Amino acid sequence: MSYAEPPRSFYPIITALFTATLIISNVAASKGVSFFGDQSLALGPLQILPINTDGAFFLFPLAYVLGDVLSEVYGFRAARRTVITGFVTLLLASACFWITIQLPAASFYENQASLEAVIGVVPRLVLAGVIAYLAGQLLNSAVLVWIKNRYGERRLWVRLIGSTVVGEFADTLIFCSIAAGAIGITTAADFINYVIVGFLWKTLVEVLVMPITYRVIAVLKRREPTYTDPDKVPTPA
Repeated sequence: MSYAEPPRSFYPIITALFTATLIISNVAASKGVSFFGDQSLALGPLQILPINTDGAFFLFPLAYVLGDVLSEVYGFRAARRTVITGFVTLLLASACFWITIQLPAASFYENQASLEAVIGVVPRLVLAGVIAYLAGQLLNSAVLVWIKNRYGERRLWVRLIGSTVVGEFADTLIFCSIAAGAIGITTAADFINYVIVGFLWKTLVEVLVMPITYRVIAVLKRREPTYTDPDKVPTPA
């Protein structure tokens, strides 16, 4: 007797990709990055050049794209489960990095100082990332679902951009406030540049990839067997 295979949900795959993005980003963020480092341009108290950021600038926006997909297709409760999963995984990664540094190095191992230089600041970055992404992702999801409840399936671009602006600003401000010193940013001008560049970059990336986000959401809504607009609040008759 043969049995039909039950419908498969894409939720675990997206959660795994979301969590991996967070872990990789927190390690990559340990490197301070400066573009146009030989240039100097300021507008009043605002430093324009050089552009200061961290090594995760090109990857971390993906976490918000995935967060939008999770919130739009699976609802706030499912997105919150993914956020908590990422939170626990980041703490585990931080603990493992710290233990690895503390373990006695073998006599033939010559890279202890390099290891500490690369991942020794990660616990601070993880703390920054955990607090920032908890606030940012939960705000991002809550705003997206609130707009969806208000307008239904219409105006997807409004909830994608609106939720991103709120979530990314909270995330960037909190993360930069904690992580700046860990990557060598110490002056007020560099800090303001770091916050503004991070916020504008992450928001711009999400706007640029919005056509792809639209497509992914549309495909998942058609193929996800459990999609029933989970956070829609019924209106009285």
